[in-house]
Amino acid sequence: MIAIARRLSIAAAAIVALVGGLSGIASAQTELTFWTWRQEDRAAYQTFFQAFEKANPGIKVRFEGFEPANYQTILSTALAGGRGPDVMQVRAYGNLESIARPGYLMALDKANAPETANFPDSALAAESLRADGKVYALPFASQTMLVVYNTELFAKHGVTPPGSWDELVALCKALKAKGVTPFANGTATAWQNETIVQALLSSLLGKEFEADLLSGKADFTDPRFVGALTKLNELKDYFAPNFSGIDYASSQQLFAAGSAAMFAGGSYEVAAFQKQNPRLKLGVFASPPAKAGEPSLVAVFYDGGYAVNARTDKKEAALKLVRWLGTPEFGTMLSGTLQNVSPIKGVKAEAPAVQQVMKLNENAMSYLMLVHFRYQEPSGSVLLQAGVQKMLAGQTTPAEVGAEITKGIATYYTPFKK
Repeated sequence: MIAIARRLSIAAAAIVALVGGLSGIASAQTELTFWTWRQEDRAAYQTFFQAFEKANPGIKVRFEGFEPANYQTILSTALAGGRGPDVMQVRAYGNLESIARPGYLMALDKANAPETANFPDSALAAESLRADGKVYALPFASQTMLVVYNTELFAKHGVTPPGSWDELVALCKALKAKGVTPFANGTATAWQNETIVQALLSSLLGKEFEADLLSGKADFTDPRFVGALTKLNELKDYFAPNFSGIDYASSQQLFAAGSAAMFAGGSYEVAAFQKQNPRLKLGVFASPPAKAGEPSLVAVFYDGGYAVNARTDKKEAALKLVRWLGTPEFGTMLSGTLQNVSPIKGVKAEAPAVQQVMKLNENAMSYLMLVHFRYQEPSGSVLLQAGVQKMLAGQTTPAEVGAEITKGIATYYTPFKK
């Protein structure tokens, strides 16, 4: 009996030691939470994080996606309560400021994140707080406003991308005459009206108009803006049937199904369309200029960045993850997997569509309202979206839209105060 008791005692001690050892292993594991509004990228990010975890043993990353429309509110509420994720995707420009200004995010610089040197100044500016000039996130992608088209439908009906506005109208007429809906776009989703403007009208607006807005030489009653809206108003006959009742998701489905030839939107649409219909053959082109031979422009903006929660108790691991998200290694993975243009210097794209977008970006203006007029209320985006929605519904004129936008922005924008 004594021998048996001794053996049981030894076994018990071994179990205690084993449990203790496992506990030690578990406690050595750091789990980071990562929040984003891009739920559709879950599979891609799980692959990205596996690569990070392999290079950084002892750190695990848990992906949590939220509804895009509610993400900013959910994130702000959590951070204000001293909670929230360790690392998060944050939006850029005005939306970045709303959570950086209260001190919710860790400032990044060359000392704690040398990878900031991997980005152009314009990308870092999108993730900076204007009040202190500090960077609070490393940008993850730039997006380009342009026209996506179905290359097989174009070839089938013998048409090519237009070199001028008149050629665009002629192209639309030709497609419609053959029973093809030229543009899948609808206007029921408000923000879509802003994307339509910049995707189709950048070349008509021009870089000089943007510079004049910033210097105060022009406002939105300028003939260049009103004239461009007038052109857009004339194009509405080539949008989806009953377009005023067509929301964003329905527009996407219409184009992805091959029922329309073009979609005025962003470069981010390409991967989404090909995910919905892998058989689609797609091309992109810039907004057509007024006359053939004039330069074509696209509009570019930075989509958001990766930030560290200033209150996380896992700062070392969180910073390690964000720094990794700022490397060329990650930029190449993002570009190849999600077909986005990485803002990281030196990253090259393999996908032809992404290469096309990068080529178009060589002649670009800003996505006006997001980059310059989305910091205060009423934001330029809200004013433009509402105005264009009403204009395309026949409820107001291009001149009235320009006047309303100018009046709203003038409440806080000094150059418009006259």
